[in-house]
Amino acid sequence: MANILAPFGFRWFRELTGVAPNCAQSVRKILSTNTTAIFHGDPVTSQSSGYIQQAAPGTTQIAGIFVGCRYLSKSMGRTVWNNYYPGADANGDVEAYIIDDPNAVFAVQANGGPVVLADVGQNANFAIGTGNTLTGMSAASLDFSTVATTGTLPFRIIGYGGATGFTQAGPGSDPTTAYNYAYVTFNNQDFKVLTGV
Repeated sequence: MANILAPFGFRWFRELTGVAPNCAQSVRKILSTNTTAIFHGDPVTSQSSGYIQQAAPGTTQIAGIFVGCRYLSKSMGRTVWNNYYPGADANGDVEAYIIDDPNAVFAVQANGGPVVLADVGQNANFAIGTGNTLTGMSAASLDFSTVATTGTLPFRIIGYGGATGFTQAGPGSDPTTAYNYAYVTFNNQDFKVLTGV
């Protein structure tokens, strides 16, 4: 059955080392004047100011994957817990929650492909997409056109939907057609590189 392109961002899948995960999230900050929405599953980058923001595709190191936030809402007049940051509604800095475990593995849909055995061990960039403001879910995907050995790309492919050890039924599980799921870990990430932000 052919896969359907319906990206959902980067979804935590398991630990790279096989140990039992604690699924801990790190707390970071988003500047209250940041008007760019950040969706559940979007990659984020650290800024020299210490804040995070939605990552742009490229070779800038990734801080982690955004999974939610808490902020004082101007429009609602109360504290809001949300799985995405809508941008421009915060009165003060936003408390952001990210997955930044260097050994985290994420499921992500490829925007081309299919991702196959020859792609395992390669690095890749992402396409950010436009998130869903009703569900708060990201529309980020793995940019299949960037799969290469380039050391500064943000993610490393470690498996793909339909492969042994990554078998699942449903969308993204057909390894013979485009848009299958890839399983990736961080490659160019804050905790994995020697250069600071």
